[in-house]
Amino acid sequence: MTGISTHSFYERSIGNMTSLRARAETLQTQIATEQRLQRASDDPVAARQLRRLAADDTMAAVYKNNAAVAAADLGLAEDAIDQLSNLTIRAQELATQAATGTINDAQRKIIGDELEQIHTSMVAIMNTRDSSGNPLFGGAANGPAYAVAADGSASYAGSGQPAELDVGGGIVISRGLTGPDLLNYSVGGTPTDLLSVVRGLAVSVQAGAPGAASDARTALDSLTAGLDTLSAGQAVIGARQGRVELAVTLAIDQAEARAADRIRLGETDMPTAIAELQEAMTILEASQASFTKLSSLSLFDYLR
Repeated sequence: MTGISTHSFYERSIGNMTSLRARAETLQTQIATEQRLQRASDDPVAARQLRRLAADDTMAAVYKNNAAVAAADLGLAEDAIDQLSNLTIRAQELATQAATGTINDAQRKIIGDELEQIHTSMVAIMNTRDSSGNPLFGGAANGPAYAVAADGSASYAGSGQPAELDVGGGIVISRGLTGPDLLNYSVGGTPTDLLSVVRGLAVSVQAGAPGAASDARTALDSLTAGLDTLSAGQAVIGARQGRVELAVTLAIDQAEARAADRIRLGETDMPTAIAELQEAMTILEASQASFTKLSSLSLFDYLR
């Protein structure tokens, strides 16, 4: 017959109740905080995975900000190209009017003045600032993309290429186009740019010279080529906007996946934790009751 000493009985009973009480307190904390892990040592593997998820969240915030900046700047570029296209179409209409032989010099002067205003508007559009206050079409330059000379002509003053932004998912987006990317092209193998075409036409028609009508007819081909170049630029911007939208969609999917992982790894499974807490409290109460009863019994009580 194996005997159990009173001391061993007390130690084992108290140890069991202490363990139950500690488990109950842990479950109460998990339920109150809704967090399964209170310290990394609770589950080192899960804690390491949660740290990686937190780092991914930090990078996702950077990507999200970059995507917002890229979308804003590309939207500004899209609007600018739309305005330039409308102005170019209006310049074509005016060139068609100026090319006819039925108008006089005074009428051509009026057309020339409007063409001058179109040129001024185009320069202002090309000097649009992006969402960060930098020149939208000036590449890496800080100043205006186009400088206007004393004679009213405009020339590109930018430099370098637009900044690129990592928007996540392995997608890197250029924030815009440079002025030459958008306005420079060739007509019959001769390099030119849309601003020079409009400015030259304005000067010729304003002067009312004998060759004004001929210059207007010649300018029509250049204006059509310029409009085609703007359309190509619009297509580039549209493609980049599509890539930003793709990156945003991927980011949303990845964020949802990380959220699910965080719940699985770190958040408390409330129904399970509550059920386990109730079970632990029931066992603890029963153990305390049994211990109290047994510890109060005398030897005569055992012999009855």
